[in-house]
Amino acid sequence: MNRFAQKLSEQSISLRRARPEILQVNVGKLCNLICVHCHVNAGPKRKEIMTRETVDRIIDWLANTEIPTVDLTGGAPEMIPDFRYFIERVKGLQPSRHVIDRCNLTILLQDRYRDLAEFLAGKEVEIIASMPCYSADNVNAQRGDGVFEGSIAALQSLNSLGYGTNPALPLHLVYNPVGPFLPPPQDQFEADYKRELQKHFGIVFNRLYTLTNLPIGRFAAYLHHSNRLDEYMQLLIEAFNPATIDGLMCRNTISVGWRGEVYDCDFNQQLGMQWNNGQPIFLWDVNPDSLEDREIMTGNHCFGCTAGAGSSCGGAIV
Repeated sequence: MNRFAQKLSEQSISLRRARPEILQVNVGKLCNLICVHCHVNAGPKRKEIMTRETVDRIIDWLANTEIPTVDLTGGAPEMIPDFRYFIERVKGLQPSRHVIDRCNLTILLQDRYRDLAEFLAGKEVEIIASMPCYSADNVNAQRGDGVFEGSIAALQSLNSLGYGTNPALPLHLVYNPVGPFLPPPQDQFEADYKRELQKHFGIVFNRLYTLTNLPIGRFAAYLHHSNRLDEYMQLLIEAFNPATIDGLMCRNTISVGWRGEVYDCDFNQQLGMQWNNGQPIFLWDVNPDSLEDREIMTGNHCFGCTAGAGSSCGGAIV
């Protein structure tokens, strides 16, 4: 039963798409890390990688829209062979579009990616970096031994290029809870992050985004294994906040999979909730003018985005 749809109906809420502002592209599930909270189930052995043909078809479609922002995610998006090609093509559009790279930081330290930070800075790519905590123990427990130390080194390298201080090079961090609970107040926690990272490592950044872990993928498996899945779902349901609805990312973001298929959000993508009209719909089959006011596909996992202060790709909603 879709309890989320039932909740919307009880409150006379219609969840429909607004004008698209962000094209979020999941370019693959290959990643150098295996994180406990990962809803994508990404890792070093995954084979799903976007081809250049698909990249070109996405860019050609984007060129005929006014969507201003392209948000690249994964896995570690940097690991696909055509990552730089993708960015160069987006930046070559007229007008050029803003690009976001959702980076796990440690990838920037691997030998074949050592010059990637300079490339990103040269293209003025915004970086949203996963940093689950300012505590080494918490980060390494969630993401693997040594990840905290690598993340700190990568952040220091980005700072040296102007990220976090140059207005053209925004650097934001992402916090995910390490267990089955809601994130703390975003503004308050951001102040803690900035104080601790500056004090101990000389690191500066722009904003902290607090994201609620959704009960899907690897995090759902963790909850099930610890017999806390039902408890966590009940927490999300009881914390439902109708004030978050207008700011949900599914309203202004189009989610595209590594093969070019279309979804309402990255979470729906991982659950296989693909748009269809008798058959699967790919981005290049979509009329950009037909997107506004489309009904959004929902499920019980949507309670994760509407709990408490809400959760979106840009952090808390209210």
